[in-house]
Amino acid sequence: MAPNTHPLRRGWTTGSCATAAAKAAWLMLNGHSAPACVNITLPAGQQVGFAIARTGGTPDAPFAEVIKDAGDDPDITHGALIRATVKTLPTGCGIVFQAGPGVGTVTRPGLPIAVGEPAINPTPRAMIRAALTEANAGTCPDAEVSISVENGEKLAERTLNSRLGILGGLSILGTTGIVVPFSCSAWIESIHRGVDVARAEGLTHLAGSTGNVSEKGVQKFYNLPDSALIEMGDFAGGLLKYLRKHPVPRITISGGIAKMTKLGQGLMDLHSKRGPADMSQLAELVLAHNGKPDLADTIARSPTVAEAFLHASQQDFPLGDLIARSALQTVKEVLLPAPIQADVLVFDRAGNLVGQA
Repeated sequence: MAPNTHPLRRGWTTGSCATAAAKAAWLMLNGHSAPACVNITLPAGQQVGFAIARTGGTPDAPFAEVIKDAGDDPDITHGALIRATVKTLPTGCGIVFQAGPGVGTVTRPGLPIAVGEPAINPTPRAMIRAALTEANAGTCPDAEVSISVENGEKLAERTLNSRLGILGGLSILGTTGIVVPFSCSAWIESIHRGVDVARAEGLTHLAGSTGNVSEKGVQKFYNLPDSALIEMGDFAGGLLKYLRKHPVPRITISGGIAKMTKLGQGLMDLHSKRGPADMSQLAELVLAHNGKPDLADTIARSPTVAEAFLHASQQDFPLGDLIARSALQTVKEVLLPAPIQADVLVFDRAGNLVGQA
């Protein structure tokens, strides 16, 4: 079968969809017939058109809806119905944002939106203001804009919102207005926001984990609150480099055997597709710490780190601790010159602690 060489299709952020819906609702509020589509301007200046899926409401509070199209990205909000309802406010109020059903409210400090505000991020807010200003002949109107997302509260259960203190639904997001398929940017942004919230709460010990098993392990080991847990996934560099500029007193990195091996070998993106663990380098590490040559040779020929670890365990060789030490060395190098105390925990797939440094 020939490989699929077609480029992945880009999509639109929830912020872009909310902007288009808000513009359509504003036009209806001002006597226009319900539009079939509207054009909006993205932050970089591109003009794009959006189909309006449905309109309704009352003359004083019309709404318009846009169906979120995430392109070829596996976005949980793909296909979601995003509604904007617009009402006129007294002169001088400017544009006031409200969280409708399915849109969360910020309850913790540290995010770019103040506590008590709807979780509509700064760029979508600016896009909505610009769209309504353009539709209002260049003058920013006085209007209440309420954004809602159908089933948003349920969808939010599959995000990190609750951990960040965003309760009741999804966030309206986007910095460019465009969803790039399989982009790392959204995950890394959530890592940064997690650090910001923890710092704002005054937490002194955070833990970055590669997955659920290591996260549960480190939380139990140190009895950390949920808000101290940063789900870094494969993006160790995204967490460590941000901490270098926005330090906390202490960070623990926890992960599985293979990913911590790669971190110890200097990789900042731990995904298997970005680069495998170097088994020869792992064998050299064993030799450098008084491992037997036959064990080192077996490890060099092992297809996976998990198999190498099994061989080491059979000879009572502390490979897990060596992996933790090498990973810790990388962590410390990346964090410099920030004054952060760091340690590393390594867990097997069953959640057992097999290495520590």
